[in-house]
Amino acid sequence: MKTDIEIAQEAKMEHIAKVAGQLGITEDELELYGKYKAKLSDELMDRVKDNPDGKLVLVTAINPTPAGEGKTTTSIGLAQAMGRLNQKAVLALREPSLGPCFGIKGGAAGGGYAQVVPMEDLNLHFTGDFHAITSANNLLAAMLDNHIQQGNALCIDPRQVVWKRCLDMNDRVLRNIVVGLGSKMDGMVREDHFVITVATEIMAVLCLAADMDDLKRRLGRMIVAYSFDGKPVTADDLQATGAMAALLKDALKPNLIQTLEHTPAIVHGGPFANIAHGCNSVRATRMAMKLADITITEAGFGADLGAEKFFDIKCRMAGLKPDAVVLVATVRALKYNGGVPKTELVPENLDALKKGIVNLEKHIENLQKYGVPVVVTLNSFVTDTEAELKFVEDFCVARGCDFALSRVWEKGGEGGIELAEKVLDVLEQKESHFKVLYEDSLPLKDKIETVAREIYGADGVTYSNAAARELKRITDLGMGDFPVCMAKTQYSLSDDQNKLGRPEHFTVNVREVYVNAGAGFVVAVTGAIMTMPGLPKKPAANNIDVDSNGVITGLF
Repeated sequence: MKTDIEIAQEAKMEHIAKVAGQLGITEDELELYGKYKAKLSDELMDRVKDNPDGKLVLVTAINPTPAGEGKTTTSIGLAQAMGRLNQKAVLALREPSLGPCFGIKGGAAGGGYAQVVPMEDLNLHFTGDFHAITSANNLLAAMLDNHIQQGNALCIDPRQVVWKRCLDMNDRVLRNIVVGLGSKMDGMVREDHFVITVATEIMAVLCLAADMDDLKRRLGRMIVAYSFDGKPVTADDLQATGAMAALLKDALKPNLIQTLEHTPAIVHGGPFANIAHGCNSVRATRMAMKLADITITEAGFGADLGAEKFFDIKCRMAGLKPDAVVLVATVRALKYNGGVPKTELVPENLDALKKGIVNLEKHIENLQKYGVPVVVTLNSFVTDTEAELKFVEDFCVARGCDFALSRVWEKGGEGGIELAEKVLDVLEQKESHFKVLYEDSLPLKDKIETVAREIYGADGVTYSNAAARELKRITDLGMGDFPVCMAKTQYSLSDDQNKLGRPEHFTVNVREVYVNAGAGFVVAVTGAIMTMPGLPKKPAANNIDVDSNGVITGLF
């Protein structure tokens, strides 16, 4: 089997205008970035805004191994299979972050014969959206420190600066830094921090904004610091909103590329799911639903993170009502959740499978709480045995779940026909009764504890003193009706990555809380989760290279 990048580089791509034509998009409604990438214009959005919405299908997953379980691959393969069944389908995906590309997880363009292309462009600089977000974030940071240096008319307390600088790279040494060293002209000395770009509030704001006016409103109310008397200081107060919006003008427009089988893919935004809210942009999803009969989207990591936030944050804010959910599992991830080391996941091990499948069971139960029909798909690996595949299928059928085997990594759209047919049956025969997990009026602590108990299976939640104080301050500021965004490890239903399977008798510890007033949600940081990841001992970057002809190798 060829590597992902070899398959992608051998692909015969169609001109992006031809791909767009499948959705009725004219070349005048595209802003071209070469032959194979384009941004979708505001004029297109205006033209299609009154079209009826197509069906919305969310693809999510069980708790993964560190290598990931092919959720994006499954999404892409499902869309390709829909095309083979003559369905007018479109993908709505997130953009990859550079950090994981050079770290341990790799990119987010799918795999095998279920990929979006151009794969190298997508995984690296793409159309510059993340650079624009990084620049806007750091412009605000610079204007904040400049304001303090130039007299501090807003009486900003340097000890209560909450806005952090960012970089789209895993760089642990930037988590906690000191700025302003040098002479008096070099600024005030204070502690500062970096987060990865995909964890920034501006990324969340861009992904939740309906249009430019909404973007500016959200940017303007972002809290950057507190004054000496405890009042919040916003981007509007610093007169930074207009300049940030100017930097984000093009980044606000969704991007169009294609799959290996030329299915249209709208790829836009990329908040992390273990730190941020883990969904592509509202604008991209809405545009996809106006352009196609079936929109296939995904949310990051396991359903305890991505799906929960897709439902409770994105759908709540955007008024979206998903019609079906595809829950991706793999035999190896189930064995991993059954206690098998990641180096020993290939050999058949039915005992470990039986122990680990409780993780799948919990995710099925969780998704059913939202009232959306669930299809479980097993992303098949060539090392899976017939006994293992049958055990998983029987388990799902016994719990009243629709089930389909997926071989899209190996066979592309052809390998997703069974899954696509199952999804089409569900869309036709089963009605979605979507509802969010909790009401806006519920106090913030109760929202956090509802997610912890209902979705994670925790006995309860403990809070650091600082987190408890911040929850009170956020509520006193009038933002207690915001939804919560849980920052938690992706490897476990709990906040401890070592508790695999379906943990019981545990508590979730919230060590930090902060409000994203522009995005409109409250972030609760649990366990050892980091908003600036680090590189592993042997980062993927070690194996990435480019030859004299400009051909990149080593990306995956």
